[in-house]
Amino acid sequence: MENTPAATSLENIFSSGKARISVIGAGTMGNGIAHVFAQHGFSVSLVDVNAAQLEKAVAVIGKNLDRQVSKAVITEEQKSIALKNISTSTSFAEGVQTADLIVEAATENESLKLSIFKQLDEAAPAGCILATNTSSISITKIAAATNRPGSVIGMHFMNPVPVMKLVEIINGYATTKTVTETIVALSHQLGKTPCVVNDYPGFIANRILMPMINEAIYSLYEGVAGVEEIDTVMKLGMAHPMGPLQLADFIGLDVCLSIMRVLHDGFGNPKYSPCPLLVNMVMAGKLGAKTGEGFYTYTPGSKELIVAKRP
Repeated sequence: MENTPAATSLENIFSSGKARISVIGAGTMGNGIAHVFAQHGFSVSLVDVNAAQLEKAVAVIGKNLDRQVSKAVITEEQKSIALKNISTSTSFAEGVQTADLIVEAATENESLKLSIFKQLDEAAPAGCILATNTSSISITKIAAATNRPGSVIGMHFMNPVPVMKLVEIINGYATTKTVTETIVALSHQLGKTPCVVNDYPGFIANRILMPMINEAIYSLYEGVAGVEEIDTVMKLGMAHPMGPLQLADFIGLDVCLSIMRVLHDGFGNPKYSPCPLLVNMVMAGKLGAKTGEGFYTYTPGSKELIVAKRP
């Protein structure tokens, strides 16, 4: 990695808190990322092609800020300021034209992300840093879709973004040192703990987490134990706050399958083969909490767990 003058000039902008942030995608991760930046005083443009999704995202941010007020994490005034810091747009060109940093948080789909980054490269200012919230897709490959690979970096937030402290920062092959240092410093400004890793399949978080989840699914598939027994062992025996099967439901079984396939394709090692049960559940549309059924069933429209079930 090497320094770039464009990125160096951005260090002062970010440290002053005057940097302009664009977030692409108004889903769960996108609205959480916009929330955190806005809460810390940054001007945020939340961009999504779906106007209804943008309206929903702003409402969710408002509710989450209310929750922070009720817990005395922030004041009513701080909530009001945070909401005023957020604007919305359905146009890429308008939403990113003055951005100093763009954080892409679209669906975890490689072809979609490559298409978005080609558009961002054309629409964003020359000195803008392009970050992706991808949890598994190659930063180097995403960067290669642009004419500024040195300014492309992974900025992987954890869900729920306003609560979770970790930001996994992933260097692509060409990411410059100054861009990395800028994003590390910015993560600290957001009250997060940054961890810098390199660009290999699954990075660190999912290279370790997803095989564990996949092994838990294999244990169920092979009849070693039931859903609740597997999760109880990991919660009480390993001090995990949530068992691997419930966590898979929370993440989304389709997302888990996609990441396992990235690991399997990237390393060519059979130990990363997704469990057939996981494949079947995804094909059947049983994706976890978001569809109301996965390894557990859930109250419609919420992630409130009802009961464990053997698929």
